[in-house]
Amino acid sequence: MTRCWFCTRPAKAATRPSSTSTPARRDTDEFFRDRFYGELWVGRRPSLGETTAQLGLETAHIADLEKALAELDPSHTRVLRGYDQTVDGIVGAADEGQRDDELASALSELRLVKDDWEIGQLRNAIAATVDGFCDVVRAMPSDRGFSERLIDGVFGLRARHDGNAVGYGNIAATGAHATTLHWTQNDGTVDPKDMLLLDAGVENHNFYTADVTRTMPISGRYSDTQRRVYDLVYAAQQAGIEAVKPGAPFKAAHEAAMKVIAEGLEDWGILPVSAEESLQEDCGLHRRWTLHGTSHSLGLDVHDCSHARAEAYTKGDLAVGHVLTVEPGLYFQIDDLTVPAELRGIGVRIEDDILVTARPAPRTCRPVCRVRPRTWRPGWPSSEPPGSDCRAESEMFVTHPRRTC
Repeated sequence: MTRCWFCTRPAKAATRPSSTSTPARRDTDEFFRDRFYGELWVGRRPSLGETTAQLGLETAHIADLEKALAELDPSHTRVLRGYDQTVDGIVGAADEGQRDDELASALSELRLVKDDWEIGQLRNAIAATVDGFCDVVRAMPSDRGFSERLIDGVFGLRARHDGNAVGYGNIAATGAHATTLHWTQNDGTVDPKDMLLLDAGVENHNFYTADVTRTMPISGRYSDTQRRVYDLVYAAQQAGIEAVKPGAPFKAAHEAAMKVIAEGLEDWGILPVSAEESLQEDCGLHRRWTLHGTSHSLGLDVHDCSHARAEAYTKGDLAVGHVLTVEPGLYFQIDDLTVPAELRGIGVRIEDDILVTARPAPRTCRPVCRVRPRTWRPGWPSSEPPGSDCRAESEMFVTHPRRTC
């Protein structure tokens, strides 16, 4: 059958069976009765020989897996755990899992710096994501209620058409739902006077994913209060983007963004202490309304390189080829009595995907998907191809952006 497992043996050269090996025969019980792998149920699958030819790796029938695993010496074997219960159960963890942890860290750290091909894949995923956001803008009614499921479904359609799928569960949060960081139910009724916080990304055909967030007024115009919160978060994001450059600490974007937000909250009279005091490590009162970090690595996973050592990632420095998000936010819970009533139930996050480059590069945009009321109207028909107005705004930004919009 064609189900395969992957194991590397450094001391043994791979034996490559013929690439013309035949798939499972039709006279097998598996072919007709296995609804998960039987070809009558799921369609033609590559044979072992075809898989070997494609990957350049020795392959074997899944029935041989347990025997092969049982023969391995745990002290000379490393397992990337948490992906297959069978493998985890058969191959014991030597050295209290230290060898396995080293493998997980090494694999994550190899993904920190993206090569040109990977950058191209991420640009491809981001372009499809931008088109998905524009699809949503065009589909949303601005004068009547509708379901968040419409937003979820419209973006999902673009993700399946232009890519493999969504890179993670869409967050289509309107109104007070936007104050829930991972609102993935997407089943609320949209009120035209509210804002939409859409956090979504397309996973492309090679499994690289984008991660973009916009917060936009359903009606096409922010209220004064909505605009005040949006503008503060926007200023914080710009400060974060400006801080991204080779050699800067990974946390530089977060620290720059939080400084802007803390000062803004102080100006509004919300912080019970000064911004300077709140920004101290042992205080952090502004975090009551910011809730999360500003950046994470991006690549094959939306939170890429998650097993990398802290000193190589979150406590390390940025290098050319790193790709990270910059996504500050402000969230005022509906029952938060420490803020004025007009702010309660407002959540704003703005997120872009940033490539670290060796030299300054221009950043150009058209203010369409970065919503500004005078230039954006939901529901307007368009004769232009999807995404034509939005593309320059949300493509992968680079360090030292020059503002031209």
